Amino acid sequence: MTKTLNGIAASDGIAVAPAYLLVEPDLSFTKSSISDIDSEVARYKQAIADSTTEVENIRDVAKKTLGEEESQVFEAHLMILNDPEFTGAIENEIKDQKVNAEAALDETAQKFISIFESMTDNPYMQERAADVRDVSKRIMAHLLGKTLPNPASIDHEVVVVAHDLTPSDTAQLNKKYVKGFVTDIGGRTAHSAIMARSLELPAVVGTDSITKDVQDGQELIVDGLDGAAIIEPSKEQVIEYKHKGDAFLEQKAEWQKLKNEPSVTADGKKFIIAANIGTPNDMPGVHENGAEAIGLYRTEFLYMNSSDFPTEDAQFEAYKEVIEGMDGKQTIIRTMDIGGDKHLDYWDLPEEMNPFLGVRAIRLSLQNEDIFRTQLRALLRASAYGPLGIMFPMIGTLGELRKAKAILNDEKDKLIKDGVKVGDDLQVGMMIEVPAAAMLADQFAKEVDFFSIGTNDLIQYTLAADRGNDSLSYLYQPYNPSVLRLIKHTIDGAHENGIWVGMCGEAAGDEIMFPILLSMGLDEYSMSATSILRIRSLMKKLNTADLKELANQACFVSETADDNEKLVKDFMAKLEK
Repeated sequence: MTKTLNGIAASDGIAVAPAYLLVEPDLSFTKSSISDIDSEVARYKQAIADSTTEVENIRDVAKKTLGEEESQVFEAHLMILNDPEFTGAIENEIKDQKVNAEAALDETAQKFISIFESMTDNPYMQERAADVRDVSKRIMAHLLGKTLPNPASIDHEVVVVAHDLTPSDTAQLNKKYVKGFVTDIGGRTAHSAIMARSLELPAVVGTDSITKDVQDGQELIVDGLDGAAIIEPSKEQVIEYKHKGDAFLEQKAEWQKLKNEPSVTADGKKFIIAANIGTPNDMPGVHENGAEAIGLYRTEFLYMNSSDFPTEDAQFEAYKEVIEGMDGKQTIIRTMDIGGDKHLDYWDLPEEMNPFLGVRAIRLSLQNEDIFRTQLRALLRASAYGPLGIMFPMIGTLGELRKAKAILNDEKDKLIKDGVKVGDDLQVGMMIEVPAAAMLADQFAKEVDFFSIGTNDLIQYTLAADRGNDSLSYLYQPYNPSVLRLIKHTIDGAHENGIWVGMCGEAAGDEIMFPILLSMGLDEYSMSATSILRIRSLMKKLNTADLKELANQACFVSETADDNEKLVKDFMAKLEK
């Protein structure tokens, strides 16, 4: 029976395809004694064989879709499945204790995990604990007759359905087969939604119950334009939404005509519209949508898509590829923003009561200097291949900024001393996403070459509302006068001290926010590549002289975010007449 769920439109477009549930199965079991030991051992060995075949298939798909390096984690899993010390210990547990295979697997795996985790003097061996967990979960699933989802193994057209998608899940989605996704929770600023826009995948998030309401293989419509998911649609609905999708594609084709046009206002003022990316794989979208720069390269995905810390050379090659691919246009690369909702299986970070207010981004880098220095060396080496801006995230104090700059300069001096070329036009900047930094923008501006405003975090910290909490989604208010005052204060502080300022948060590509930002004099607008041509089209309709008072009204006259939304809509309506 047809059922429609409403959610949040997270990424534009329409998709129609069978549902693929990316949901962890229940792997609970009951420990029991057995009498037929041979039969139980045979059942266990079959689970090992099935797991091995499955991992081999996943590895082969991962090599094709993700690359050789990212598939190495599955080679590690195969080594464990073929390790007689591990598999033999489970078999002996079945025989000696006369227990079912599930109990023997669980007990043995926990022993191995504890041993690896205790090797605090050997980080490599410590990280193997995560591999044992993954392999044990796979074997357990086969013993229980359950299927583990794996986004990297998808080999046919689907709409992915999940409670939530982690950034690493989203990074594994193969656009060739995954046509869109729908989740129970999340908002427009969740990292999965941001990645969906980078991949140009229609997405609807925050439906509350999609994982309960849809079954694997059921036909599903994703309306990423209006935020709806339709389960088991009628033939008429499928036709209707295919027409709607075609109309959207026609609009995109119109915008595409602006691909090679400069970003200018109706009165000839030029600005920069740039793209946000997560990996070098996003570069085709950057070029197809006519980006004039890379305003944000999120380097954490290099770490998240790897089974271990990426080496200096691996990072250098990834940064160099993007910088050279921009052919002389500037690339802004943010140092890793790990923490908050972004985790690494191989980095055993302490649990925190409130990770968004904890050790994340620059705080984590400064507490782990060896990892930070490796990244900075790779960035400095890459700067020889084109205009580069290195950007520090989550800066809250001048002390943090100065320490980060000192480490950067130290590594730069070492490289130059060793005869390694470093770019002549390297710029150093920082994110403005902590309200304390926004308030002291005039002071910070004396220490850097540029600012980039990260509205996703600035909004959540200003309004004290976790951006991943569905029940607080009403507090994601980019148009709130308090947020706009901080943004204006930042832009004014930057310009007074002779530096340029961009924005790389999602608000830069928001059609309501954009006229306000233009009125404030923001220099660069960085967004998901798919938003670039739509915003360039909007820019061409706007005259900066007409916008002169918009920022002051939005910041100092309006009382609420709703007031500001109405303010811009009324302004645009007059413009259309």
